[in-house]
Amino acid sequence: MSRFHFYYLFIVRLNKKRLILKLYNTLSTKVDELHINNNNVKIYLCGITVYDESHIGHARTIIIFDVLHRYLLSKHHKVTFIQNFTDIDDKIIKKAKSLNIDYKEVSQKYIKKYMEDASTLNVLEEIHYPKATDHINYMIELITYLLEKNYAYISTNGIYFQVKKFSQYGKLSKKTSESIESGARIEVDPTKKDPLDFALWKFSSESPLWKTPWGTGRPGWHIECSAMALKHLGNTMDIHGGGNDLIFPHHENEIAQSESITGEEFAKIWMHCGMVNINSEKMSKSLGNIVSIQNAINKWGANTIRILCLSTHYSKPLEYTPSNLIESQSKWRMIENCFYELQFPNAIEEEPFDALNLSQNTLTSIRNYMENDFNTSLALSEFMKFVSELNKYATKEKITISISNIVFPIFREILYIFGLRVLELSDKDTNEVKNQIFQRNKFRKNKEFEKSDNIRMKLKEKYGIELIDHKNYRTIWKKVETPNYPEKSKK
Repeated sequence: MSRFHFYYLFIVRLNKKRLILKLYNTLSTKVDELHINNNNVKIYLCGITVYDESHIGHARTIIIFDVLHRYLLSKHHKVTFIQNFTDIDDKIIKKAKSLNIDYKEVSQKYIKKYMEDASTLNVLEEIHYPKATDHINYMIELITYLLEKNYAYISTNGIYFQVKKFSQYGKLSKKTSESIESGARIEVDPTKKDPLDFALWKFSSESPLWKTPWGTGRPGWHIECSAMALKHLGNTMDIHGGGNDLIFPHHENEIAQSESITGEEFAKIWMHCGMVNINSEKMSKSLGNIVSIQNAINKWGANTIRILCLSTHYSKPLEYTPSNLIESQSKWRMIENCFYELQFPNAIEEEPFDALNLSQNTLTSIRNYMENDFNTSLALSEFMKFVSELNKYATKEKITISISNIVFPIFREILYIFGLRVLELSDKDTNEVKNQIFQRNKFRKNKEFEKSDNIRMKLKEKYGIELIDHKNYRTIWKKVETPNYPEKSKK
């Protein structure tokens, strides 16, 4: 049996090993083991309210959950991943009025922009994106049930959930009724029975509105997510997540209304991502330091943004600073270089180092870190050690075809898990690049260095190609990610 086939069998066995995934559970305040039923994992991620461009905070959360999704798939689990769009909300209506357009134009515009951002960030397409407005009838059904069971009541301004009817209210945020009343922002409405009660439905005679048995209006924010989660994932999901700014009141209220309806646990694990700081300040509109996903990608590149987001444990604050971005971009350059060195190995057939053992140990370590509270930071560090070691061997001309056959599959699998994407040329452009490099090496041999430099510049300008010259006139080329940064960007 060849070493390549032996390695392939090792990968298959490792991937089929039973997954024991441990995650920090905001509900239990400890790292819990996720028990997976029937090999299917159900995930609900609170999506964006589509009234403006998505920002780097949104990017951080979706990248973390995309890598979680990828990792589960790499372990041969079936994943049902729901990420909603809140496409009806007071902020959307306000934006539409300010522009004198229909609210649907606002929501459709920013849904389209988000999907473009997600595609550029290489987020998997196997995600279901339900919209709140497609679930109005189901929301009305849920509200009707809550009214019938006396968990909700009708006031002059809307329908409210009675918080004190749910005895476990506060179990996620660990807030008491007293601390909530004294310190939280509570929806002001004198017609509510209790200041803590939250809106399930808001009565209104202004468009947009929907007809209900109780009068016209629109849904509250919290019932939207409960409806979409219950409709698509059933009474209990495995993981419910979002930014940690959603813990209270949004996720707390989701639990209260959902568990009052079903009588069952709403989510096994609540997984929350830390916020993003811009140059050590909290990112907020009031400070004017919001960085959109599109601007971040334009300045730094999608892979650099991904590496930055994975370099800090998901539960901790992420520092979006020039120094951290430069470091992340440097890591990506190393990964790019390694990818192409493996793709174009030295033809000399010798095996100067134990590539199989190096690959096995790297993959095992990465999986251990990922399965222990999803520590992408340490997993990425392990990958960078692997990359650095391979780049050293490449510099010494020791990446042979047989070594590439062993290492390249695992390298690609790690790229897949992290969602990192090496840019590639079409077959036609690839052939043209190879022809140009062949011609350039002829010029180099003849010491016609000006002509060879002209070809180098032409390849860079036309195709974004950089060349790596090895001894004996062997040249490796790579198509690099070329954002507008570095020197001119400040964020």
